[in-house]
Amino acid sequence: MLNLFAQGLATVLTPQYLLWQVIGTVVGIIFGAIPGLTAVMAIALFLPMTYSMSMGLGISVLIALYIGAISGGLISAILLKIPGTPSSVATCWDGHPLAAKGQAAKALGVGIVFSFMGTIVSIIALVFIAPTLAKLALRFGPHEYFAIAIFSLTLIATLSTGSMVKGLFSGVIGFVFATVGIAPVEATRRFTFGRFELNNGFDTLTVLVGLFAITEIIKVAESVKYEAEGSVTTVDMKKIKGFGFSWKEFFGQMPNFARSSAIGVGIGILPGIGGATSNILSYLVAKKQSKHPEKFGTGIIDGVVASETANNATIGGALIPLLTLGIPGDGVTAIMLGGFLIHGVQPGPMLFRTQADLIYTIFASLIVCSILMLVIEFYGLRLFVKLLRVPKHILLPVIFVLCVVGAFGISSRVFDVWTILLFGVIGYGFTKFQIPQAPFIIGFILGPMAETNLRRGLMLSDNNFMGFITNPLSGAFLLIALLAVLWPIFKSLVLKNGKKRQTNATM
Repeated sequence: MLNLFAQGLATVLTPQYLLWQVIGTVVGIIFGAIPGLTAVMAIALFLPMTYSMSMGLGISVLIALYIGAISGGLISAILLKIPGTPSSVATCWDGHPLAAKGQAAKALGVGIVFSFMGTIVSIIALVFIAPTLAKLALRFGPHEYFAIAIFSLTLIATLSTGSMVKGLFSGVIGFVFATVGIAPVEATRRFTFGRFELNNGFDTLTVLVGLFAITEIIKVAESVKYEAEGSVTTVDMKKIKGFGFSWKEFFGQMPNFARSSAIGVGIGILPGIGGATSNILSYLVAKKQSKHPEKFGTGIIDGVVASETANNATIGGALIPLLTLGIPGDGVTAIMLGGFLIHGVQPGPMLFRTQADLIYTIFASLIVCSILMLVIEFYGLRLFVKLLRVPKHILLPVIFVLCVVGAFGISSRVFDVWTILLFGVIGYGFTKFQIPQAPFIIGFILGPMAETNLRRGLMLSDNNFMGFITNPLSGAFLLIALLAVLWPIFKSLVLKNGKKRQTNATM
């Protein structure tokens, strides 16, 4: 094992490999940082360039693009409150408030370091426990996936700070928009209104770009007029040392980091979910476990650590089912599966026996690309912060054009451009009526997962819902979901009774 890893490391440290891995990482970071451009798009566009490369080199370039793009999403999420990729949605919630406080460098530094650490943890999981975890994930069927989705949907209550009714309304609306298109089981058209463009529903990326990017553009454009030079927010980089945060803060985040890493790796292993879910779920769990949940959303590093650790930990997790079972863990690894097949590699259990040298070249490439990502983003830290000095009346039109180009580039349809505008208006309405956006995203992403697996589970159990309860794994998740709903109610009742007793005692 050590000999194979040493051979793989020697291969990826050759000048040719290093050059292409640097190029791939830089391009990936750029694609991740620009709203509307994603890791999927970066790999899809670069895939033809790898045709003439050797098997190991071509796959190493794809890995560099993957790692760079997932991490790069934190840049625009923190500086512009626009997630560069779906995996950075939760990073906006505390990253941008930190930047607004003048701590942009600190937010970026925290995001970069924990992105790197989350990736390394996922690589360790990939190397040492891939076969065992992949077998466990293979046991998950419709009952288990439905229970996981329901448990995740109950966490909407955690995000509904202020009005629970508004939070639930937002989640339901997200679920409603997710039902547009062809039904997952019966294949009947729903809410398409005769428009063939709606047969496949709304693309997740266009929804996110509209709800966050376009909404933010409208909000800022409403209040910001022409800015004279020097009137925009600046950050003093002279006082920033290293990554901008202290060792005390670093070690204080270790429990959060460990928990978020486990969530990221676990979600990555489950096929079809990915970083778009893991970063939100990790953020919610971090908020729930925190001693000061009220501070989340106001600008604390806990939220950034949870989101960025989880979405990068998903990388190694998603590669586990891809390499050991040939099952893509998310959209990015689905594209990478095509890249493997193009280079004559058939992922699966036999790959570890027939092409062990390639497997350890992939492991070594993951580690090297993670280090390159850390170094490139560290030395680019001061450059990223300078984005804040660009006047908004110049920056916003540029971002808007990039959003439109990114939306059109998904499927080369003008319809997707209209989609981001539609969800931009919806998001703007949410802000006006103080309706939280996060429950909408959870409902939109997890709604179809819950619906599809509910129907499949009922088909397997002859329309008997008891199958979900009697199944040990799904029953356990549903019980946890029930407790997650009842606990806040019980807690509020206890607090009310305590206040009544105090009032009666003082009378």
